[in-house]
Amino acid sequence: MDILITVFFILSVTFPVLHLYHCLPIFREADERSKRNPAIKKWMIEHGHEDEQGLSILIPCYNETGIIETSVQSMTSLPYSELEVIYINDGSTDGTMGYLGRLLELEPCSMTPDGNLTHEEVKGTYRSRLYPRFYVVDKVNGGKADALNAGIEYSQRDITITLDADTILENSALNAVNDTFKDEQVIAAGGMVHVLQTKLNDSSKRLSLKYANMLLRVQVLDFLKAFYISKLSLVRFKALAVISGAFGIFRKQALLDVGGYRNTIGEDIDITLRIHRLIANNKNSRIRFISEAVGYTELPETWRDLTKQRLRWQKAYIDCVIHFSSFFGKTLFSKTVSFFYIFEAFLVGTVASYIMTGIVIFNMIHDPQNTYLNYLFFYMFWIFVFGVVYDLVAIRQAKRYGFTFSLKDGFRLVGAILFDIFIYRFVTMYFVMYGSISFFFNKKWNKVSRTGRKYNQEGTKPAA
Repeated sequence: MDILITVFFILSVTFPVLHLYHCLPIFREADERSKRNPAIKKWMIEHGHEDEQGLSILIPCYNETGIIETSVQSMTSLPYSELEVIYINDGSTDGTMGYLGRLLELEPCSMTPDGNLTHEEVKGTYRSRLYPRFYVVDKVNGGKADALNAGIEYSQRDITITLDADTILENSALNAVNDTFKDEQVIAAGGMVHVLQTKLNDSSKRLSLKYANMLLRVQVLDFLKAFYISKLSLVRFKALAVISGAFGIFRKQALLDVGGYRNTIGEDIDITLRIHRLIANNKNSRIRFISEAVGYTELPETWRDLTKQRLRWQKAYIDCVIHFSSFFGKTLFSKTVSFFYIFEAFLVGTVASYIMTGIVIFNMIHDPQNTYLNYLFFYMFWIFVFGVVYDLVAIRQAKRYGFTFSLKDGFRLVGAILFDIFIYRFVTMYFVMYGSISFFFNKKWNKVSRTGRKYNQEGTKPAA
């Protein structure tokens, strides 16, 4: 028993320490950040001298009246000319389609699909009178993956960007994408994603926790750790397993080569692993993480919605373990993505939760006094140390990339760190354990409710 505990403890510590070390600037690859002078880049963009590639932004919409105005405002303000924006109304039962009609002043237009991917019936295609590069595909409901396949079919540009309806982009995000995809070997990439409720309504990169409740604050820490530590490290290992659905970028041909999106509960993990499987047969292709391409997405503000989201994420992990089991088995020790997915995400991140919980319960029953004392101090020391270090490194990493908090947010961050370590960590363990089991009984998507808040782009007040 002691040997088993020691093995899982070593494994659970090894991967976080590895990522903490590997995310540091000393391991930064030469092509991670743009080599051009930011002032020169800004001048070229403002004066229309940027060598722009064609981009298609696909935004699936299912009952999005609460956020769609924010999305349209964001998309219309982007300073990029070689761009088309396609909203895919996936059988919304609320007023999403009518709302899009009013915001964009839609008129019917003819759009020809490529005929490569299957999807539910398209009822009509429309173009905006106000913004000629904006289109709407109105289709029968088929789920997010189905909506994205329809968008791919009707898109006309070589590079495809997928956004959630509640994602808005910084003005320079598309130019960062443009710079990265000038490298023909890059066939997919993930953008940097921050929490929309913490965004200030000016052009600065400062984040604010003033109007964020504790649940949002701890999710901010979650996102900082996920993007500035884990994803950054995994990309450097060529092992990124999830390109966030909130901001994903792909060459259209690569999406066609892998057969588009699979109708599954976790389409973002699935498409990333499909791309990795494609790369396995093409040694020169690769996936990038574009730290300068920044987007903001709305996060759950209630425990109910957070539970829906995190259970869905865990179900997606289990679904992909099963669906890609053959690929993982054949490449477990030859492809880093397979190694990290199985050993870190599955064995340490999921299986170990059950084993360690079972060991604790067993010892509590057979030797309660000794167990309470030993495990209490064991947790208090190791988890506290690793939890604090991880959170502080994530905050420092964000500052290194230009995202900071005000001094007034210092106490809020301390409170969030303590909440993260002593409460939220146990809650996420519940999400992992319950989500893994419930996958086999309930594969519903469980859409998270939108706040309905209007995120104004003007002024300096926090967006939330």
